[in-house]
Amino acid sequence: MTDKSPTNPSHRDTVERVRHADSFAVKLPIVGSVGIPRPEHLAFYAALGVLAALEVIEWPVAVIVAAGHVMAAEEHHRTLHEVGDALESA
Repeated sequence: MTDKSPTNPSHRDTVERVRHADSFAVKLPIVGSVGIPRPEHLAFYAALGVLAALEVIEWPVAVIVAAGHVMAAEEHHRTLHEVGDALESA
């Protein structure tokens, strides 16, 4: 039998927490906390990296597209927080 106590979450509970999380971070010994993108964003960046490695697209194009994706995601995230704050104050 498996123990489903709060200290031992199931795989399904962990997947739900990842799915609904706003951000992720990894604690590295010397560097400290380093933010990593959400899994769907990470897959997009990996695909860009593969396309650049296979020389389907040039690496500067891949960097520009990735930077644009980061900026768009940040703007979307900021907009969601502003809407949430407005709804809370209403």
